[in-house]
This record gives sequence, C-alpha cells and structure tokens, in this order.
Amino acid sequence: MIPSRQSAAVGARALRRVAPASARVTSSVFASTTSTASRQNSIHRIGSLATQQEVLGSKARGFATAAASPSSPLPSRKPHFDKILIANRGEIACRVIRTAKKLGIKTVAVYSDVDADSLHVQLADEAYCIGPAASSESYLRMDKIIGVCHRSGAQAVHPGYGFLSENAKFSEQLAKEGIVFIGPPASAIVSMGSKSESKMIMSAAGVPCVPGYHGNNQGPQYLFQEAEKIGFPVLIKAVHGGGGKGMRTVHDPAAFFDSLESAQRESLKGFGDAMVLVEKFIERPRHVEVQVFADQRGETVSLWERDCSVQRRNQKIIEEAPAPGLSPELRADLSAKAVAAAKAVNYVGAGTVEFIFDNDTAQFYFMEMNTRLQVEHPVTEMVTGLDLVEWQLEVAAGNPLPLSQSRIPLVGHAFEARIYAENPRNDFLPDSGPLLYLSMPEPTHIFAPTLPPLPPSVPDLTNIAALTPSLVSATRVAPSVRLEQGFTQGAQIGVFYDPMIAKLVVHAEDRAEALRVLRKALDEYKVVGVSTNIEFLRSLAGHEAFIDGEVETGFIPKHHDQLFPPAPTPSPELLA
Repeated sequence: MIPSRQSAAVGARALRRVAPASARVTSSVFASTTSTASRQNSIHRIGSLATQQEVLGSKARGFATAAASPSSPLPSRKPHFDKILIANRGEIACRVIRTAKKLGIKTVAVYSDVDADSLHVQLADEAYCIGPAASSESYLRMDKIIGVCHRSGAQAVHPGYGFLSENAKFSEQLAKEGIVFIGPPASAIVSMGSKSESKMIMSAAGVPCVPGYHGNNQGPQYLFQEAEKIGFPVLIKAVHGGGGKGMRTVHDPAAFFDSLESAQRESLKGFGDAMVLVEKFIERPRHVEVQVFADQRGETVSLWERDCSVQRRNQKIIEEAPAPGLSPELRADLSAKAVAAAKAVNYVGAGTVEFIFDNDTAQFYFMEMNTRLQVEHPVTEMVTGLDLVEWQLEVAAGNPLPLSQSRIPLVGHAFEARIYAENPRNDFLPDSGPLLYLSMPEPTHIFAPTLPPLPPSVPDLTNIAALTPSLVSATRVAPSVRLEQGFTQGAQIGVFYDPMIAKLVVHAEDRAEALRVLRKALDEYKVVGVSTNIEFLRSLAGHEAFIDGEVETGFIPKHHDQLFPPAPTPSPELLA
C-alpha cells in the first residue's frame, strides 16, 4: 500500500508530506491516509521478525546499554534531538532512520518525484516531496530542504553522503537558520575540499604528502616543468575533483599537454573549476583510509583503518577492515597521522583521512579527507562494535565521544561489497530498470554486534599502546551478515542517481573466514530485471591474489582475464 499525499506550497514548487504513522492530529493541509499497516509492510521487507524488532528500537545491537558498558551516556549528557531531517535518499537515508528509531528520534525524509515510493520515504515518520528527479531541482536545493526543516520542526539535518554532505554553504545556511548540521564545521569542509589547500595544511601538521605541485600557477608550460622536476609518471588531478573525474595519469612526457587539457576540461565541466595539481604517480598503490571521530571539545580518536584498494573507474567496489598486512607499528603511525590531520582543521564529527600506500616502499602519503560519513562505514562498525551514526548524533548534540582512544576495540575482519546495477563486462556501465525479482541472504544483524570495549589504557594518543589494539582477542566472533539496502523487490532503478542497489556486509573471526562468508552470501544474492555486478564480485572474492591480500588500485586491470573469463557459449540445443 502506497501512502496518499497532499501538497503544500514551499516557494515556487509544492512540497508533499507523509504524516507520521503514530500521529494523526496534524494541520489539515498536511493530512494523510498513511496507515500503521503500510509502515509495518515496508519494514517487513527488510528482514525477519527479529531484525524488524531491532529496526523498531531494540538496543540489543550497536551501542551497549547503560548496564553493560562504560560507553553509556553520562547523566550530564545533553539529550538527543527530538526530530532530524535526512537530506538524502536510498540506503544511507534508511541507515540513518534505523539508528534514529533506535534512539527514539523522529525522522523526516525528503524525496524527488521519482522517489515517491522509495523505501526511505516509507520508513520515515514524515516525508516531503521537494521537486523533480533532477538533483539540481530536488536533493541539491538548499532552500527547499531548509523550508521542510521549518515546516516539520526538524532540529538538525543529517546529510548522508554525496549531494550536500560536503557543501560548506549548506552548513553555514543551516546555522543561520538555527538548524544543526550533523557534520563538521564549514571551515573544515572548505579546507579539506581543496586538494591543494588541504595538502599545505597537512604538510604543516607533519602529515606526509605525495611529492608534487599544488600551487596557483596553472600555465601549461610551468606545470610541465614541475612535472619534469617530480619525475614521470605523474598524476594530473582536479583540485576540486572527486570520483575519478578530472584525473589523468601521464607516463610519457610527450602526452603531458594533451592529458592536461583533457583533465582541465573535465574538471571545469564537472566541478566548475579547471585548476589542477600535479603529483608523483605511485606505480603500485593501495588505498588505505582511517576513520576518525572528533567531538566539540577537540577530543579526537582513530577508529582504525579500512582498505579500499580494489576499484573500477577510480571508484570503490569492495572494502575491508582492518587493512590486510599492516604491522602494529604501521597501524599506529597511520592512526596518529590521521588524528593529526583532523586536529589541524579543528574537525568535529565523523571524517575519513585517505592515504595512498606505496606497496613497493611501505610508505604512505595523505591523499584527501572526506568530511562526511563514508559509504563503507559499516565495516568499521563491525570490527569495533559501534554505531557511527549514533556517534554522529551524540557529537552533534554537544556530547563528548563515547569512548577514549585506548578503549576502542578491533575484533575480527569485515568486508563490504557494493551491489550495483551495472554491466561489468561493458566497462561497468550503469544499468536501469525494475527489480523484478530480489532474493537476498538472510541478515543476522541490522547493527554491528556488541563488542566489549578494551580496558582503560594509556591516554596518550601518540602512545603505541593506545593506537594498536590487540588483534588476538578473547572475544569470539560469530560469522554475521548485514544488508544495507535502499530498494526492495519491485522498485525502479533509475538513471538519475547512483545505481547502487545495496551493500552486503560480512564479519567473521579473521580475513579468510570473512571471505568465505562473503562468497556464500554472494551466492545467495539473486537479482532479476537489471544487470548487476554480483557475478563479478563472486569472481573477485574467489580470486587467489585477493584471497592472499595482494590488493592494489590496479587490481582489476592487472587480473582482468581471470576476473572476466569468456562467457560460455550457449549449446545448439538451447539456441534451438
């Protein structure tokens, strides 16, 4: 049953609201016939009865209860928000709603015309249409989102990832309107949003950076001279870019000027700015990133690292935590540098410091800082037993970090595989269409499994004891499967947004066991209606080099023939 909606004008366009299922007394202009049954039906699609109870408020998973853990809120802690708006869609909107429900926080969803029947709309207490399918007319419209905040009474906005999540102007405008932005201060977004400025800040803070030119002189001849000083091969990268756009690798000096022009043109089109930087190209790099968290008092911790090296089209496809093959000393060094990076910009909230790790030298270099919750945050949650969205809400409300550095555990190994509507055999081009049939592995968890925090230790963040938790823990890890999804059977995967269908997350005692659980879960994942990357993910998870932890950003092209064996030819009988 799809809730009926009536509209109310906001600016030049109408905003449609779905009333809370639990409260029918509203202004007549916002009346709705949404039933409690329809709300329950939307939750039934997520999983079994046990997992439904978790979604609806059980605290058996995720943050420990007051009786169980010193991570429990102190009596002096500030209360949570009464109501928040999620300025996003798909699986991340559903993810935020689940934690909010667990905490008793009411949620407000926004949606475009084509998302009217989406899962996040059905799960939220209220939902408002903010425009047509184009992001520029809906999910990127700050004025409409702020208008919904005022009409709904939302006290804070969770931006998710993408869209307005790293937009400093949005953060500033919310503050002017008296609405809390669940994220870092605008100043940190600005500093980290510029690749050149961020690298200068990091260098000053003692964080190693890739050798390169990050200055303002954009003359082609000058940039070529800088490239010669650095030494080929070099990487030309858009200063304000992301997602692999505005990026070119140059091995031959003769190709430099054409590559520069191409990168600048793509950067201008994609980001409105043609400015680029030139850096040394690492031949066999890994992408290793550290999850950091900071509160408004300046306390900052590392929640350990993730490896996101295996990518297609410069975009992540599978992630894991912890990163394979790191020594305790290297883990401590990475964490210390990531904490220093966050402190250098007075960071607040969840952030990810990304490093390029040179497989040949074991050196690492700062790449960039993402000033938001990452797509791959669930793998960190699984190995720490934490709910990072809950941490975000705690910090945004003005509370201290729930755990000190020395008490954050690191238990087992986790993988996340992104399920995309795309055709891997056609250069991973996105696909669209209806999810005619969807059968998924049964999830064992909605939130991360509860893990005991480590006993108090040395508070000094630079001390190796605080930054190297024991990987050999007495805590037994039962294999677990978690699904982060934004679509159910019958939903339409459109052409307007990212084609990610879901995230499949697994956790087990060690990397080998986690990979076994991942392969089994992928075997149980069936989709009919659109092309997906599930078959490719199966090949990847079963590849000998991947099993051995020999990961690098060039993994897919390096092992292309094994990952893409010739498609079987149909038999004459089948063709007949």
